[in-house]
Amino acid sequence: MKLLRNTVIRAGLEALYFSGAHHLLRPIFAGVGVIFMLHHVRPRRDGEFQPNHHLEVEAEFLRAMLAHLRALDIDIVTMDEVHQRLQKRDFARRFACFTLDDGYRDNCDYALPVMREFDAPLTVYVTSDFAEGTGRVWWVALEKAIAKAASIEVPIGGTTIRFDTSTPAAKQAAFDRVHDWLRRLPAEHDLQREISALCTRHDVDASLIARDLCMSWEELKGFADDPLVTIGAHTITHCNLARQSEETVWLELTGSRTRIEAKLQRPVLHLAYPYGDRIAAGQREFALAKAAGFKTAVTTRPGMIFAESAGHMTALQRVSLNGNYQDERIIPVLTSGAATAMWNGFRRIDAA
Repeated sequence: MKLLRNTVIRAGLEALYFSGAHHLLRPIFAGVGVIFMLHHVRPRRDGEFQPNHHLEVEAEFLRAMLAHLRALDIDIVTMDEVHQRLQKRDFARRFACFTLDDGYRDNCDYALPVMREFDAPLTVYVTSDFAEGTGRVWWVALEKAIAKAASIEVPIGGTTIRFDTSTPAAKQAAFDRVHDWLRRLPAEHDLQREISALCTRHDVDASLIARDLCMSWEELKGFADDPLVTIGAHTITHCNLARQSEETVWLELTGSRTRIEAKLQRPVLHLAYPYGDRIAAGQREFALAKAAGFKTAVTTRPGMIFAESAGHMTALQRVSLNGNYQDERIIPVLTSGAATAMWNGFRRIDAA
């Protein structure tokens, strides 16, 4: 199903490019700016089975996007500047903002050097348990377990289901099914229980993954000292906030900010919701983020920034730079707003 979805999205992006429709739609749907969403920036990994590849782009693609924005004379700004422009309704010039979720080490190793080439700021949203080395990057743990196994068993709907994982295609199909099942479990402890059991069965040490992939507090201190870098919060545990009690959500929001501020000795004013889609962040979470004092909070709901976004500072839309679509031809499509407009049924704001 996800393969079909990716194929349809790619076809849509290419259709917009080859038809030139993005040129016609740009004046209507480009908005006043765009917030780009990334996770990893790093060289392409070897191997056919890479189910999390959508979360990583290569430095050359990031460089190409930055060059495109500079050629269009679009300002590349911080999240503070996004907030200020929306608040003051300062839309004389279009802007772009680059945000990276989770706090991966490659943000420092590969993303920051490219951003320095263009004197372009970036915001990195840190999951504090990942920086602590105690968090569970469960989607990577799932990838590692399936990569090692010729078959896996999981108890979906109370019935143990056996998945063939003997080929890359079979592994991908199993990953998609199990990933979706895990995301729909009723509570965070259910997800962690099931992924821990799977990792135990297939000899994967999930406790090492955050330390291997994410910047530690000490690394973040040096990273955050760069004048181009803003650090935001991405909760304590990277849980699905919409499935937590209001008390837990409040703790995840305020506790993550408090911990980051204490470790890095700088204010944390911006938030990204984990997962950030409709089943992970909605009206309750938007209101709690505002009450917690965050100036902005970003979702993963696709969309450009419009003047009306000023009324939804804790429900800001982003445009994903997706590893599955690293074709320089689609860069002007992404910055035109045409793709997200079509995805949203030509609605400008999705904050319901």
